[in-house]
Amino acid sequence: MLWQKVTPKVKKDPVLEAKINELLMQMSPEEKVGQMIQPEIRWVTAQDVKDYHIGSVLNGGGSVPNANRYSKAADWLAIADAYYQASMDTSDGKIAIPIMWGTDAVHGVGNIVGATLFTHNIGVGATHNPDLIRQIGEITATEIAVTGLDWDFSPTVAVARDDRWGRTYESWSEHPDLVKEFAGEMVVGLQGDADSDEFLSPIKVISTAKHFIGGGGTQNGIDRGNCLSDEEELYRVHAAGYISAIEAGVQSVMASFNSWHGEHLHGHQYLLTEVLKNKLGFDGLVVGDWNGHSFVSGATLHDCPQAINAGLDIFMVADPDWKKLYHKTLEQVKSGVISAERCDDAVRRILRVKLRANLWNKGLPSSRPLSGRDELLGAPAHRQVARQIVRESLVLLKNKNQLLPLSPTLNVLVAGDGADNISKQTGGWSVNWQGTGNTMADFPGATTIWMGIESAVENAGGKAVLSVAGEFDVKPDVAIVVFGEDPYAEMQGDVQHQLLKAGDTRDIDLLKKFKSQGIPVVALFVTGRPMWINRELNASDAFVVIWQPGTEGGGIADVLFKTVNNQIQYPIKGRLSFSWPKTPDHGPLNLGDENYDPLFPYGYGMTYGQENSLSDDLNEKGLTEVINSDVLEIFNRRPIAPYFILLEGKNNDREVMNGNLAKVSTVSVSVIDRDVQEDARRVQWNGEGLGIVALSTHNRQVLSDYYQSNSALIFDIKINQAPKDKVLVRIGCGPSCNTHVDVTNEFSSIAGAGWKTLSISLDLFPEVLTDFGLHRLPHELFALVIEPFALVCESELDLVFSNVRWEKNQDEKGKIVLR
Repeated sequence: MLWQKVTPKVKKDPVLEAKINELLMQMSPEEKVGQMIQPEIRWVTAQDVKDYHIGSVLNGGGSVPNANRYSKAADWLAIADAYYQASMDTSDGKIAIPIMWGTDAVHGVGNIVGATLFTHNIGVGATHNPDLIRQIGEITATEIAVTGLDWDFSPTVAVARDDRWGRTYESWSEHPDLVKEFAGEMVVGLQGDADSDEFLSPIKVISTAKHFIGGGGTQNGIDRGNCLSDEEELYRVHAAGYISAIEAGVQSVMASFNSWHGEHLHGHQYLLTEVLKNKLGFDGLVVGDWNGHSFVSGATLHDCPQAINAGLDIFMVADPDWKKLYHKTLEQVKSGVISAERCDDAVRRILRVKLRANLWNKGLPSSRPLSGRDELLGAPAHRQVARQIVRESLVLLKNKNQLLPLSPTLNVLVAGDGADNISKQTGGWSVNWQGTGNTMADFPGATTIWMGIESAVENAGGKAVLSVAGEFDVKPDVAIVVFGEDPYAEMQGDVQHQLLKAGDTRDIDLLKKFKSQGIPVVALFVTGRPMWINRELNASDAFVVIWQPGTEGGGIADVLFKTVNNQIQYPIKGRLSFSWPKTPDHGPLNLGDENYDPLFPYGYGMTYGQENSLSDDLNEKGLTEVINSDVLEIFNRRPIAPYFILLEGKNNDREVMNGNLAKVSTVSVSVIDRDVQEDARRVQWNGEGLGIVALSTHNRQVLSDYYQSNSALIFDIKINQAPKDKVLVRIGCGPSCNTHVDVTNEFSSIAGAGWKTLSISLDLFPEVLTDFGLHRLPHELFALVIEPFALVCESELDLVFSNVRWEKNQDEKGKIVLR
């Protein structure tokens, strides 16, 4: 039988449950709803916490006290104290319920400068060592506790099944058994053993299993996409980590952005309530993800009873106007749209977690035993564990002529853009959301890969030279080239295929240059997922996957070099927790697939002394090179595959147009004739709210060369009724990721004038402001396109469009042209 009930170590305590009942009876609807609202710290004051009885707050990636990324523990504690005091203030006659503060510490405390950052989960998975997982949790809990925070939005227990997904590196493995083994250990590390006095003690934090459920199994690996697994696969594969996390006593579960068969998880009553709470027996709280409730069908950011009724207990609302959601939810509780029973169940779960965490007795955050101890952030003992994890995560794919391990007395040239690049080696979720633009000033005490090599070699009497471009005066004995993926997080890391840096040959050229000069080459590959690297493998004598090793890059040299006595210092022992592709379009590729035929199978990893079986003649053909034509047809009498027409109304109601008519709450599309039968589409907005009509696709399209070729988005248009308000033409790469041009004046000027052609130069589309405030440049967006054409309007509007395309080599650069 699917969804068998889990037996958690944390049992319901009758005394605690009686206390919850006592608190609930004293609470007003206003107080209850306040517990269900979680604003972001940028938009909530201590006075707000008191006035609205706020139960929890969060800081998103890169969100820090006073907007100062170099804030010390004392700065975090000052705000945490203010929030806590406000939550315990009973001067208004309300009861005291301590606030919780949640943060994303997914590979260490990534928001705190100076903290220990571990190898990302994919590399930790390659260790196959659950004892290390528990230590990661323990250290993370300690460093969070220094800042006075209570709650970690970790671990991510996704089972990534399509490596094109931008969050693959957050997954320990493609195999559910390994994820299940690790998840419970991480929960114990963060919260403490549920059978001990350490459980949720002042040196521990509340943990969160996320994101429930199926995020690692979306169609084409698109972040926030649609998981089409049947229920058996959902249970067998994607629920594995939740089972062990619940057994270990995890106190919160975060709902996922993705959908399951088209229904968004934040509003999925069957999965959140029937499965998670009833069938699996989870009695903690369910928290939403960053405004995730706003994508539920029929809902908006400030009006979403559907999510609470489905089983969400806390809205994570990252918006300056979060009070609108508070007031609307309060209204719905009072009117019965959200039943009193459901409201009480949500608050009961929140109170249960707070009582188990003993927040009433822990007192002010600044008074807790680890608070303000800056010396614990990046403490030497913590860094030693992180360095051990780096050592155990390294996977040797090739070792021709037993080149590795190296003597430290050699003349070593270190090259490549990853050699002395702390931003590249720490990856996403490091100081800021995407992990980009960081320097060593952001990681005091950290060690880059180069620094580790330099220390190992020079301490042994050898010579180490750094040249990113691979230049030298004296021919080296060996060249170490460090290269790979640049930092990314979430949807920004989605790719169409697993071809490393398509069109950029600098890495392979560097490897080939050394090989042509007869210099032995060691390739160190920085990556958050398996990639097609046949060319790089052929051009290397030894090849090591080093993942994204975090702040302790010195662990790589520990394994790479022998002792001065020519002995192996540390063995190389990492084994792949993901299958490795033979071609860039090989995926999805997972152990157990029919016709499973990877380049390197799950569990592969050479040891020193093992005979090398990999030749230098791997197939380098890869993808047949796709040169985009001068004209990209998107709609010509019909949507051109892979595109289809997608409608979205004001209530997040969506429909794919499969027949002659499609309709959502605010917009409809119908088939009409222009020149021949059914060669155009009429779009009508009813003026009742936001409506979007897009030509969309299930898989990201790499269209970057159009941006670089003086291209334009061109379409034929007939305006039957002029717009009464703003109209936008949009290009999109996913939820909260789009760029647009205002065409209101152009549409108004041609109303009633018959068919016209509108050409919009692609360089007019501005940079994108995405979640967490990230700016994405147009050329970056055009490598991730899901919607190459969309029309957005809120007012009444009636138009017909036809013949939509992108065309290169247009003369009207920087212009909108009507013909």
